[in-house]
Amino acid sequence: MTTPYPHLFTPLDLGFTTLRNRILMGSMHTGLEDAGNAHNRMAAFYAARAKGGVGLIVTGGFAPNQESVVMRGAALMNNEAEATKHKVITQAVHAHGGKICLQILHTGRYAYGVQPVAPSALRAPINPAIPREMTEDDIARTIEDFAVCAAMSQLAGYDGVEIMGSEGYLINQFIARRTNQRTDRWGGAFENRIQFGLSVIRAVRERVGKNFILIFRLSMLDLVEEGSSWDEVVQLAKAVEKAGVSLINTGIGWHEARVPTIYSAVPQGAFSEVTKRLMGQVQIPLITSNRINDPETAEGILAGGHADMVSMARPFLADADFIIKAAAGRADAINTCIGCNQACLDHIFNGQLASCLVNPFACHELDMKIIPTDVPKNMAVVGAGMAGLAAATTLAQRGHKVTLFEAQHRIGGQFNYAKAIPGKEDFSATLRYFTTRLRELNINLQLGRHITADDLSSFDHVALATGVVPRTLTLPGITHTKVLSYSVLIEHPERAGKQVAIIGAGGIGFDVAELLTHGGAKGREAELDNYRKQWGIDVNYTNNRGGLVESLMPDSPREVWLLQRKSGKPGDGLAKTTGWARRLLLQKRGVHMLGGVEYLKIDDAGLHIRINHEERLLAVDNIIICAGQDSQTELVAGLIKLNRAYTLLGGADLATELDARKAIWQATEFAAKF
Repeated sequence: MTTPYPHLFTPLDLGFTTLRNRILMGSMHTGLEDAGNAHNRMAAFYAARAKGGVGLIVTGGFAPNQESVVMRGAALMNNEAEATKHKVITQAVHAHGGKICLQILHTGRYAYGVQPVAPSALRAPINPAIPREMTEDDIARTIEDFAVCAAMSQLAGYDGVEIMGSEGYLINQFIARRTNQRTDRWGGAFENRIQFGLSVIRAVRERVGKNFILIFRLSMLDLVEEGSSWDEVVQLAKAVEKAGVSLINTGIGWHEARVPTIYSAVPQGAFSEVTKRLMGQVQIPLITSNRINDPETAEGILAGGHADMVSMARPFLADADFIIKAAAGRADAINTCIGCNQACLDHIFNGQLASCLVNPFACHELDMKIIPTDVPKNMAVVGAGMAGLAAATTLAQRGHKVTLFEAQHRIGGQFNYAKAIPGKEDFSATLRYFTTRLRELNINLQLGRHITADDLSSFDHVALATGVVPRTLTLPGITHTKVLSYSVLIEHPERAGKQVAIIGAGGIGFDVAELLTHGGAKGREAELDNYRKQWGIDVNYTNNRGGLVESLMPDSPREVWLLQRKSGKPGDGLAKTTGWARRLLLQKRGVHMLGGVEYLKIDDAGLHIRINHEERLLAVDNIIICAGQDSQTELVAGLIKLNRAYTLLGGADLATELDARKAIWQATEFAAKF
């Protein structure tokens, strides 16, 4: 059968070995690396992706020595005993015809919880510790440690290593003037600043021989002041090729950069043009990365000559079978990464094991399984939001007969509001995936059904995933025509006037503020241009270093006040990896963010508030209520009266701090064990 993605599935010959396709599963730190004797779990995680058809896998980062760890207690690869533990991983991947490289990661001044080392004693904005400047002995020892780490990886059975030279980690810190103020042979001129990285590559290549994959992660766009120029990027690429690298992988942005590069609002394939600029400058294959999450985008990048390979990381958390589904022409069946970061990066930065909002089985392959039931039952699931969809599909996959009721004429629940927010368009892919699963599993979907408890009397068990309704406030004037709930506003944004106050600065409040202040760009090219302008990104390096230019923010179509009762900075409760970007973007658009607000009344004049003991009038056209949700559990009393067994799921169970990750996880866990 002819594949619909011919470039994606063309093998890549590296001379001494051949990759079966052009897809790299990029490095992700999952927390399994640091869990302690979790090698069997890592083996199951990577084996599932190799079985799914990935051409080449790169592991999460492993430190070459103790001072280079991401945080205290993080994983190292520096001795034979550790290498032996890793053999279960490499053997599991090879059993499915896959290839796997270990990433060697020296964090430099980003090391947390230990005394960091760096080219110069300059503190990173994201780390309170001041690093110790490396001595000549430190540098020589560290180069040797990289070589030992690579040799131990080879002993463990890995097919190669990736040397992390981007994202602001140690090698990148030597390369950039921003972090390298040395005056010895490792600093000063660019030719000197790249010598540490080149020495590492040469030492590794000498230790492992020529028939071993060596990837160098090269920062092609630093997105920080005093980053590399384009001429320096090209010079470095040519130098690392000469030093013995097999592949160059594109790195985008330092961790301390004030530019978002991977969350949902970043257009798909936003940085492939940077890689394309380097094509032809070197003879070894180039890999492009960042926000590539579907086979069509990946195929377009390769067909357009932007790269020789594409790197996708989080998409393989979302769906281990991404590749085999694409190869079979079943792209609609792919559980697509939506770039939310809620269960992957946010978990990691909170010291938790990574997983995936749309796929809770990720990193839990050994402890969360779908096993066919011995006792099939007739199951009703009420509500086709995220919890209901997860429950229904998992129950059906186990062999239960499932009927899914939904009062609306579409599936998705609250996700339908999320996908309407600019920058969250990818959320619609989750609904496309579930639509496909409902069909594949022959689930009886009944839309537009407002049911009663009596309608459920014939079922063995009822899963109530009836979701939430927007909470109303007890406030004088709350029924005024100026007042809109967030659900109405998102469905009909044209109803908002030029001055708008938003009551509630949680995730939904920020979503509404984004919708109200968005400049109106539509289509990928317009969104891409808008994204680059508002964040000051110059992929063409026009007379600047680091790919930064002055940001140009389009005028907001409305003046917006984002308000919260509690004191402090609005948005403090947003996700760690995306909240800062959402706050900064709204600040750039002139949104007034106020905490410690007491709401007094609403009348024809607008919203009356008290803040810092002073009464104020916000003369707004509309007030949008984003003050949380309440559970919908009206069916419970009737089910109890009928003595019908039921389980509450998602928002119907707990509306407080509701999010799709919790809803999907809870529903999947319930269904997998029922």
